[in-house]
Amino acid sequence: MTWLDWLIVVVPIVLLIWVSVYSRKYARGVVDFLAAGRIAGRYVMSVGDMAAALSVITLVAGAEQYYQTGFAVSFWGAVTAPVGVFMALTGYCLYRWRETRCLSMGQFLELRYGSKFFRVFCAVLRTVAEMVTNAIGPAIATNFFIYYLGLPHRITIMGINLPCYVIIVTLCLCLAMVFIWPSGRISLLITDCFQGLLSYPIFVIVVGYVILNFSWTDDIAPVMWNRVPGQSFMNPYDISQLRDFNIFALIVTLLGSVLNRAGWIGNDTSGTGRTPHEQKMAGVLGAWKNGFSYMMILLLAIVVIVFMTSPHFAHSGNKFKVSSTEIRQELSAKILDSVISDQAVRTKVMDEIHRIPETFTEKEWEQPLSQQKNPDTPYFNAVRNTLGDTPEARYQFQKYRSLYQQMMMPSVVSKIFPAGMFGLFCLLMIMLLISSDDSRIFNASSTLMQDVVLPLFKGRLPQEKHLLYLRLASVGVALFFLIVSIFFAQLDYINMFTTIMCAIWLGGAGPIMVFGLYSRFGNLTGAWCAIFFGSGFSMLGLIFQRNWAKSIYPVLEQWGTVETLNSFLETISAPFHPWIAWSMDPVKFPINSFEIYFISMVLSVGGYIAGSYLTYKPYNLERLLHRGAYADTPEVPAEPWTPRNIFSKLIGITPEYTRGDKIIAYSVFGYSIIYQIGIAFLMIVIWNAVSPWPKEWWTIKFYITSLLIPGIVGIISTVWFMIGGAYDTYRLFADLEKRSENPEDNGQVFQDNH
Repeated sequence: MTWLDWLIVVVPIVLLIWVSVYSRKYARGVVDFLAAGRIAGRYVMSVGDMAAALSVITLVAGAEQYYQTGFAVSFWGAVTAPVGVFMALTGYCLYRWRETRCLSMGQFLELRYGSKFFRVFCAVLRTVAEMVTNAIGPAIATNFFIYYLGLPHRITIMGINLPCYVIIVTLCLCLAMVFIWPSGRISLLITDCFQGLLSYPIFVIVVGYVILNFSWTDDIAPVMWNRVPGQSFMNPYDISQLRDFNIFALIVTLLGSVLNRAGWIGNDTSGTGRTPHEQKMAGVLGAWKNGFSYMMILLLAIVVIVFMTSPHFAHSGNKFKVSSTEIRQELSAKILDSVISDQAVRTKVMDEIHRIPETFTEKEWEQPLSQQKNPDTPYFNAVRNTLGDTPEARYQFQKYRSLYQQMMMPSVVSKIFPAGMFGLFCLLMIMLLISSDDSRIFNASSTLMQDVVLPLFKGRLPQEKHLLYLRLASVGVALFFLIVSIFFAQLDYINMFTTIMCAIWLGGAGPIMVFGLYSRFGNLTGAWCAIFFGSGFSMLGLIFQRNWAKSIYPVLEQWGTVETLNSFLETISAPFHPWIAWSMDPVKFPINSFEIYFISMVLSVGGYIAGSYLTYKPYNLERLLHRGAYADTPEVPAEPWTPRNIFSKLIGITPEYTRGDKIIAYSVFGYSIIYQIGIAFLMIVIWNAVSPWPKEWWTIKFYITSLLIPGIVGIISTVWFMIGGAYDTYRLFADLEKRSENPEDNGQVFQDNH
């Protein structure tokens, strides 16, 4: 990095640390620390959520996934848009959650299902799933910086040889603690909003640089179309042979987004809004808040695909002065240095890699690429064949392939970004690292304290001790993240790994939260059944995935049951071809994470309904939601249905909406439903049903809907949210200054408030 890059990185980070430390004066009570006093505005929540959600792992995982499957599948993802719009406009789950006034998920579960033990059990289950899932965030981010900055795997300090990975992970987690310790949710909300505001201009610069340096017609489009039939990167009607990230994965994602809308609710910004309506509007703004961020993820993935598979960059004579072959060799050498401890074996593997000829002769370019045969295939074959076919060798190959696919993005962009741009992107990734790590550590530690430790206290816990315990819990979670990051190997696609890990909780959580918020039907028996069947199946799937190559498959080989099981799997998956195709593989478990997640959700819903039906007793939902006779503030009278207001009520517009709120809601509906669904999806589907498009038309469509229109929207939303975020941050400081504290509002449940 040049001095300019260092200046770009250091100054904003120092400013953010100062803001975090300054916010400590506002954390006067538990509600301040956990929910920012419940006085946050819609823009500070929305911008902060964008920064917290858009992490380093998000960018790496996105590039990894798109590199394998392209963008054709995403066309069918439009069918999920109406569901997302409906949930945002109606405040699905979020509005009712804010009405409960619960400070944690566990507090809600104890109030709703009447069992302290169930509260603690679910809190432990959720926290374990959350911590293990999120613990790979620092690991992925650390690897990103090692490969992006070109750092060695080991450094010598005062004669001691130390792993660079451990040092960076530790620094990352210490930095996260700097943003948690002062004032909890207050410091997180403010600094996340600041980071979001600083990120918006960087998104614009990255997008602009890529557009200026990669030609759509000469570089991008030809590469996207150079695919075998059934694995198109552009034509959504030609994707039947894609595996893992396909139409079925979209269906599972859609089901999960509805059923598990409230799965992680509680210890995030979902309880920080000054009113339930303000909380709802923060969700409505979600359709606009991302601006250039998703466009940047898309273009970064395109850069990786184009640079690593286009003949224009196969040799070092291109404008970036580095070839895709050089990057593959350098990337392989760096990965093998961390995966294989035996120097002789590493040398042998690298010798084989160096024998691989430069790809993309004119004859080779005429052959379309596929998931099975592409420029990376010779590298995978060289490593796997050289290592051998022992269980240990299969495990090492898994680690090599995973790191190869994940670290390709930082390896490429580090070579093509100039000085200044290099520092800006590094700053962006550091901010995304901070905003995601601190939020995830805080969420997990809050769950532990509020739903595992707090229920153990018989009397009211003093605020001073409560705040201290919350801070200490965050330190404990950070240490857990450190240990897991060091010792836990991630062996699958990032999105697959996070799916199966989250399914340990989400596999059973959906019905107990959704039915709990909306139905008098569900009870404790049904809730236990949902957890047992849903989460239990996910846990079983995870065990098989983690131990397949090294333990389970070798045992099946010894028993001589591989062929029998293969025939069985192929038979039961045959009706669902081509989207589900199960067959025995010595390296990877046949049933992928999305499939395990789907089965677990079906089992959890069935278990919840059956268990609740057997022991049915209606629940007093109005008391939980502070409605009717239990309301302590005047309720806004419900507006009757009329022909004039039927549309407004269907999209969630209530008497609480101001004229500005209505404009935002109608704009979200117009963009998402009329444009994205009606024009950019349904019209194209109908047109292709009558007359299939040529590939040139799909090229134009992709350019307009993925780059041109989002670019225009991004410009508007960037200015809009920077102004709104700045104003809401100022207002938050003012409201925190004059807020009065209620010491009894700390998340404890006693008989008098049950």
